[in-house]
Amino acid sequence: MMKITYVAADGGPTEVDARNGDSVMQAALTHDVDGIVGECGGSMMCATCHCYVDEAWIDRVGHRSEDESELLECAASEVRPNSRLSCQIKMSAELDGLIVHLPEAQI
Repeated sequence: MMKITYVAADGGPTEVDARNGDSVMQAALTHDVDGIVGECGGSMMCATCHCYVDEAWIDRVGHRSEDESELLECAASEVRPNSRLSCQIKMSAELDGLIVHLPEAQI
């Protein structure tokens, strides 16, 4: 198992376990993390799993695709250079300990 820490907009952290290959969104939904809605179930059809990848992790996670950028235009919160759709970040040993920050709103 790998660890992901979700930092709420108010600064409160929630650490959860994730399996190899799970998306950051799947792990959040499995553990009832407030702040990730995942309305489309991870099919990259909405922007309700928007997150901000912690700057220390951005190089390992990589940058968003053009399709992600287009969907993020519909995000309820500010889109930043480190914005990603959490359904598009797949966990691997390289991402063990990942930290993502959650926006103030998803809808």
